[in-house]
Amino acid sequence: MSRRVVSIETFIVTVPRDTPYLGPLAAGEFVNTRGYVVRRGNGTLYPTQDRSIVVRVATEDGLIGWGETYGICAPRATCEIINDLLAPVAIGADPEEVEEIWDQLYGLMRVRGCTSGFHVDAITAIDIALWDLRGRAAGRPLRDLLGTTVNTDVPGYVSGLPAATLQERVALAVAMYREGHRSFKIATVVSHEGIVEEVAALRAALGDAAELLIDLHWKFSADEALALARALKPYRPGFIEAPVKPEDLAGLARVARESVVPVAAGEEWYTAYEVGNRLACGSLAFIQPEMGHTGITQFKRIAALAAAHSVRVAPHATIGAGLFLAASLQLSATLPNLWKHEWQHTMFARSLALLEGDMGYHGNAYVLPKGAGLGVAPGPAFWERAEKVE
Repeated sequence: MSRRVVSIETFIVTVPRDTPYLGPLAAGEFVNTRGYVVRRGNGTLYPTQDRSIVVRVATEDGLIGWGETYGICAPRATCEIINDLLAPVAIGADPEEVEEIWDQLYGLMRVRGCTSGFHVDAITAIDIALWDLRGRAAGRPLRDLLGTTVNTDVPGYVSGLPAATLQERVALAVAMYREGHRSFKIATVVSHEGIVEEVAALRAALGDAAELLIDLHWKFSADEALALARALKPYRPGFIEAPVKPEDLAGLARVARESVVPVAAGEEWYTAYEVGNRLACGSLAFIQPEMGHTGITQFKRIAALAAAHSVRVAPHATIGAGLFLAASLQLSATLPNLWKHEWQHTMFARSLALLEGDMGYHGNAYVLPKGAGLGVAPGPAFWERAEKVE
């Protein structure tokens, strides 16, 4: 039976936090009048609250699908794109044609330069909701529609050690190691005592069994990143992530080719178009698609490109209400070239508190939700934090 979309609604979900994302403010950092902080480590704007954008898509027969995208910066801009540009086109569509719908919505603004950013984030929210609808209509977890489940759970790694000083970050890592965690990624934006110094201290405290991953937050030139990789090599990092500015395709290709440490990148790449151009310049060791940017349609296409280039997939995970994380896990379960999935330990429980469903994280791995579609949906706590945007 054909079921057509009859409504698309947008919501901003806000969850206050005591400590800003990535950790306490450093000297010279401050919260501005709009509630943002510019991290001096990389000059990037970060929110001081957890915010996300959620869409509810309904069909003519009453079925509901849920989608989510980035809302950490200027969330009303993305909601306006959905409400003003995308929803009037997508209403009347058949969710079974979700990939064609993605292509149509993307095509609306491509010649106006809207090939990433807020516009594609907005498409992402609708795309995930349409895939959720497909799974719910079939009465099956979304992974069953996406392929064969080859990962019955999804291995994860600890992301971030949000403490003010190196001593405190090392102590936090040691405490988590004693709980059984073995893989840690540090955010060098807040490595105020020095990146090499922090990695050396962590290696000394955690020993040889720990895996250390280094997020460079696009801070360096190719020459600087290669020199840093050489300085880090004695401490055996698993990868360096995002070593150069996103615009520096040639620089990234050179770092991937010459680095003595494996290179990971891709959280800020929205589409298979971007990824194809970058992989054509030289392969990485790991690619890190972020479901909150790509949606399921593009994540699926990006993973296929990664497989064709023998690149392992290490999905990125960021601030959200848990819906696009569930989508990321559903697709990750089907990927033979999956490595590990980022686990944002400081916000995972906060996201779960907003949802109904059995998604979890135990024994250094995500527990896949069992229900139909995404396997999760907004619960009562969600509606206490959600504001509808007309």
